[in-house]
Amino acid sequence: MSNAKYPAPPFDRELKPVLDVVLQSFNSSLYPEDIPALRSGGFTPGVEELIKDRPIEHFERTIPGPEGAPDLLVSVFRRTDHRTPGPGFFFTHVGGLIFGDRFVGIAPIVDYVEQLDAVVVTVEYRLAPENPAPAQVEDSYAALKWTAEHAEELGFAADKLIAVGGSAGGGVAAAVTLLARDKNGPSLAGQLLMYPMLDDRNDTVSSHQIDGIGVWDRNSNLTGWNAVLGDRRGTDDVSPYESPSRATDLSNLPPTYIEVGSAEVFRDESAAYASSIWAAGGSAELHVWAGGFHLYELVAADTAIGVASREARTNWVRRTLGL
Repeated sequence: MSNAKYPAPPFDRELKPVLDVVLQSFNSSLYPEDIPALRSGGFTPGVEELIKDRPIEHFERTIPGPEGAPDLLVSVFRRTDHRTPGPGFFFTHVGGLIFGDRFVGIAPIVDYVEQLDAVVVTVEYRLAPENPAPAQVEDSYAALKWTAEHAEELGFAADKLIAVGGSAGGGVAAAVTLLARDKNGPSLAGQLLMYPMLDDRNDTVSSHQIDGIGVWDRNSNLTGWNAVLGDRRGTDDVSPYESPSRATDLSNLPPTYIEVGSAEVFRDESAAYASSIWAAGGSAELHVWAGGFHLYELVAADTAIGVASREARTNWVRRTLGL
């Protein structure tokens, strides 16, 4: 495939000026040598910023990690006046599996604490390349199990737990949902995949269109996946729990919500994942937002497309959980 054969879709006209500003401090194409700078780039919102002047409390727990692995740090957000068990959200963070921490990309999910009297749990999973696959998914699955087992203590309804993640965390959320199904693990009420990183092969039309433009382009995606999988990337030696698009059986999954921009690498793998769920007789809602670049909903939340994205997502949550 070549970019000449597949020209990139246009960016939303309200988003384009925001993208231009973003690219003043963030390169479209990221390479392994950029990882240290990414890790010191200040992408993480502070807890104080997330909960300032809101009826939300935050506390941390150290919990057992996977067998033979270090303990894990999780953060819990809930209302200070929390009373009735509401929904629970288990969040896995943005960052290409190579940078970021448990708070990156969580802001729209923390909003559910206030809006839905939800409890949100987010995990500090290990990062690549220091910790190659399957460390990220194993950490996250251990934390998901802990979350489900402690529903009563944490204060959410065990039958209203949703796995949710953005970008790399969206892929991790898909992977832990597959694991929960296959290992008879926690019963999930849904999976919410925001612009998810699902396919290590990086060979869709959209992965070729977004090359040297936008946020998290084709080369950035290769950097992330190569850090996680090494020489196994793109080979047959990759499991669906590492790269969920490899799954050949997407039956018996909980209701699924997938959102993605039309002008980002992950567009086609997201659409294919939804289509595979439908083909298996499952429930999936897919939103492809015209002109959206990767992470637009986080960096341009007040734009028309940003507002519409959050409203559609929240509508699905309410319908799925009967709220």
